[in-house]
Amino acid sequence: MNETIYLGTYTKKESKGIYKIQLDTDKKKLTESSFLVRADNPTYLTLSDDKDRLYSISKENGDGALVAFKRNESNEIIQSGIVSAEGAPPCYVSYDKVRSFVYTANYHKGEVSVFKTDKEGHLTLLDTVKHSGSSIHENQKIPHAHYFDLSPDGRYVIACDLGTDAVYTYSVDNNGQLSEVNCLDVTPGTGPRHLVFHPNQKTAYLFGELSSEIITLHYDLNTGVFTPVQTTPTIPTEHISFNGGAAIRISQDGKFVYASNRGHDSIAVFKVSSKDQLLKLVEIVHSEGKIPRDFDLDPTGKFVVVAHQDSDNLTLFERNQDTGKLSLLQKDVYAPECVCVHFR
Repeated sequence: MNETIYLGTYTKKESKGIYKIQLDTDKKKLTESSFLVRADNPTYLTLSDDKDRLYSISKENGDGALVAFKRNESNEIIQSGIVSAEGAPPCYVSYDKVRSFVYTANYHKGEVSVFKTDKEGHLTLLDTVKHSGSSIHENQKIPHAHYFDLSPDGRYVIACDLGTDAVYTYSVDNNGQLSEVNCLDVTPGTGPRHLVFHPNQKTAYLFGELSSEIITLHYDLNTGVFTPVQTTPTIPTEHISFNGGAAIRISQDGKFVYASNRGHDSIAVFKVSSKDQLLKLVEIVHSEGKIPRDFDLDPTGKFVVVAHQDSDNLTLFERNQDTGKLSLLQKDVYAPECVCVHFR
């Protein structure tokens, strides 16, 4: 069986935009990546629920942009919608299938936005909220929104801000207007980057980019309030040189959490307690590349694909679904400046 993977990239060197690659789950092998569509720094991607439209971060005439792509009658990928604004592009994009909204987080501007979309991929900006504040790290002088995505039940939209050391919970109405309903302040210097929810919808795992720690959070579905219950490092104590936390994923069964470390260049594997959903380290494996910016588990849960920003390679691991451990299958699959892995 072949699984299609879309790859987001920087386009500062050899990359031309968005690429795709096939994972053969029977042969346990990735093919060589192939060029899909031209885009300027498409660093994060998502798909509509029917997988007919691809939404990407990009740049347009020097401005930051959100772009939609769609297949035409000739089966070609073409641009179907774009909204641009002065300044740097966003760094995160997600899709709301119930409301047909697209959400973005902008690191450099410290703001989150809501866009309306449709079956043709047209885009209209509905609302933007700019964060305020700072924290103790040199990278926290201003807000840096890094994640903006739905809660599991779709009731709220959650924002992680690396610059303000805060996790914001927003409600969004049918007109796309955002209203803050809660804000969690975490330990100064954490640098909240991304989070994932456990299938029970009552637990979330927040990855601190600056602290290289995962904070286990209790989540109240009714109020949108987060409460920290555990903090777990993702790198060994003896690693004292640079590391930046990057991507975090959870297996579909909720039994294991995975996190990538840029600098230590590794994937940390954690077992989730069935009793209280707290984390226990299983192993930390070398990612076999430089700067593992993103990774994802395939739909079967049997494989993990890791994208390396600086070494231009993908790594394929096989995942033991009982122990969570990773076994290396491939490490030299070319993918230029790859920073996003998204299974179709």
